[in-house]
Amino acid sequence: MNIIFLLTLVILSFGIFFVPKRHKFCLSFFLHLGVIVLTSTWAIQALNGIEKLSFDNFLPHFWTSNAHLKIDKLSAFFILIVNFTCLTGILYAKGYLKPYFEKKTAMAFSIHFFSFLWLHLSMLLVTMMSNGLTFMIAWEIMSITSFLLVMFDAEDKTVLRTGINYLIQMHIGLMFIMLGFLTVEKYSGYFSFEGIKIYAETHSNFLLFLIFFVGFGIKAGFIPLHTWLPQAHPAAPSHVSGVMSGVMIKIGIYGILRIIASLKTDFFEIGSFLLTISIISGLLGVMFAIVQHDLKKLLAYHSIENIGIIGIGIGAGLIGISIDNSALAVLGLTGGILHILNHSLFKSLLFYSAGSVYSECHTKNVEQLGGLAKKMPKTAIFFLLGSLAICGLPPFNGFISEFLIYSGFFKGMYNAALYRSVAFLLSIVALALIGGLAIFCFTKAFGIVFLGEARSEKTQNAKEVSAIMLFSKFLISIFIIGIGILPMFFVQPISKWISEIFSLGIDEALIHRKFDFLPSLSIFAGIFILTAAIILLIRYLKLKKVNVRRNVPWGCGYTALTPTHQYTSTSFADHYATLANPILRMKKHFKPIEEEEIFPKNRHFEAHSEDIFQTKIEKIAEKSTYYLQKLAFLQTGQLQHYILYAFLFILLVFGLTFFKIL
Repeated sequence: MNIIFLLTLVILSFGIFFVPKRHKFCLSFFLHLGVIVLTSTWAIQALNGIEKLSFDNFLPHFWTSNAHLKIDKLSAFFILIVNFTCLTGILYAKGYLKPYFEKKTAMAFSIHFFSFLWLHLSMLLVTMMSNGLTFMIAWEIMSITSFLLVMFDAEDKTVLRTGINYLIQMHIGLMFIMLGFLTVEKYSGYFSFEGIKIYAETHSNFLLFLIFFVGFGIKAGFIPLHTWLPQAHPAAPSHVSGVMSGVMIKIGIYGILRIIASLKTDFFEIGSFLLTISIISGLLGVMFAIVQHDLKKLLAYHSIENIGIIGIGIGAGLIGISIDNSALAVLGLTGGILHILNHSLFKSLLFYSAGSVYSECHTKNVEQLGGLAKKMPKTAIFFLLGSLAICGLPPFNGFISEFLIYSGFFKGMYNAALYRSVAFLLSIVALALIGGLAIFCFTKAFGIVFLGEARSEKTQNAKEVSAIMLFSKFLISIFIIGIGILPMFFVQPISKWISEIFSLGIDEALIHRKFDFLPSLSIFAGIFILTAAIILLIRYLKLKKVNVRRNVPWGCGYTALTPTHQYTSTSFADHYATLANPILRMKKHFKPIEEEEIFPKNRHFEAHSEDIFQTKIEKIAEKSTYYLQKLAFLQTGQLQHYILYAFLFILLVFGLTFFKIL
């Protein structure tokens, strides 16, 4: 019956193309709601005792005999995250898309809402599929629908180019995933995740992991596989950016975790590799974020940073498994996987807040913003909340997951060999440096956008956004604060699921001992919030009795203050950019003032960083295009030539098969 209900929702999704334009959102919303209720019910059942919820051969006439829907605890965890983020996304879209109602056609809205619904469905299906073929079909649907969502403003040639670049990279990732499954099938006979377990018993686990890591790592955005991400997130509508950053890139993490859960050996090598590349991703992600002027591009680079933090936790946990250190294994994996949930919350909140700024000011350039806290106070509070959480500051959720990873490293140093202790210490330093740079970045972002005076006329007509857009942010904020204040209700269940998923063999009593510090964190968080509330109350009561005068502050001798007297995004980060220039490769465009130029003319200053990885890929793409153009002579337009090409290809496949190369 449940499967019939799901199929009914799938069929009804095509109705989005036929209902009137004004009703498309309502139909889409109720379809999302139906999917959320149904799949969340399955997920809760799987988490509450049913080891693996299975729907065998639910479509025998259309799928292969091995096409099963299976929901274990790992699937269930991701299903709940996907559902919540898509719920807030579709709610936010109601207000965000309102200005587009007159500009876009009914077909454009149909494609958008249909794609958003199927992105939601495909992410859920990816987490449920155990067969390699159906898994890749769901993965491909996810890539195509997200491509269509990114292309919402395809009239802009930059958006068009970004979308095509994104689609190409997603298919490169799919090729590596297919290569991994084909390798497994060749030696195990199974084109599925079950086949990975058989393959892993007798073959190198590390090499197989590397193949799958490239495929899933492109989706997740690990450096150097990240180049699509800083381009696609700013190009997409903000509710799409929130879902893509909040959960879609985490589907790449899901794939990595699913592979790890199927492996048998090489945990130390895999953990060390993952830890190293995650530290690089975390550091470079936040370093590039600091110098961005596009607010959404800044947030996109922070997605790379947080994928790095997730990877650091998972890598540490795998090292803990390999050296039989239960504290490092449980704390590392729990911290990394909890950060998947945490990042989905505060990053979607930040993208929704950035979208609110864009919808009112029509610019993502922070140099043209400023003073918005006076005009958009609620959005400013939500952005500040998300900023504090992403920086890992108490008493918010980001602090909890990062604290667990820190604790894992510190406990991993007990009785460890010298080189391991040094490696763990360097990992702690790297994680601390990532957090410090994140604080610096969001001090800049919040200060330049919301504080001070307006830097351009873009903010002149800004006002607070609609209630529905604020409501989606409010829902997220509840969980951000709830996890920070009451972490034990989230940490201990996750750690118990992790013990089962990765077969750690740790009983519930030991898990409780590993996290006996959580009540203390809750107490300190409560004291912190209570103290802040008392201070604010005292301030309010004091100011209530005082006649407060508002005037222009002292202007350092200047009587005619202008917005140019305050920090810009570039000047705020100038010293940092100078120090980090070998990595950032900052380019400044400015005509210097000549000595004899007594009355200087107006000048234009522009600075931007160069992502070395993106530059390399663009050069490879240019060379590939050049050589492909050389092959254009094959396009003769004559049918007999094309038949000859097909015949030669069949001969090639036959020859490779005959000599057992394929």
